[in-house]
Amino acid sequence: MECLLLFIMGIEETPRQKKVATAIQQELAGMLQKAIRNQGYSNLVLSITKVNVTIDLSLAKVYLSVFPQEKAAVFLKNIQENSFQIRHDMSQRMKHQLRRMPKFWFYIDDSLDYVDGIEKAFKQLDNPIKDAKGLPKRQKK
Repeated sequence: MECLLLFIMGIEETPRQKKVATAIQQELAGMLQKAIRNQGYSNLVLSITKVNVTIDLSLAKVYLSVFPQEKAAVFLKNIQENSFQIRHDMSQRMKHQLRRMPKFWFYIDDSLDYVDGIEKAFKQLDNPIKDAKGLPKRQKK
């Protein structure tokens, strides 16, 4: 019964999780965009598309969208290497809102690429609904 309850509770976020995720998303986006400007990157656009926080508020999955896409892997690697410093800076910025800052796991958000692939498949002459081989497969990471 407990496993079923935990499984059900994990599907939908609690109001507290939503509030914490929104606050982290706003503060982290501002902090990272300011760091990008200070580093002198002129042609790099970063946005945080989603933040998921675990029910115990100990982990936060942060999904990043980086444009141009070619720089995404390098940028993600740099962020992951500096995740400890990012967590420290975020805890200083949000010390009056959160007691403990969750650990961050950063991912590249590929949902826009996935949607773009589906739109390209629909523009082809072959019907992708009848022949599903034409649709791109989404990779789990």
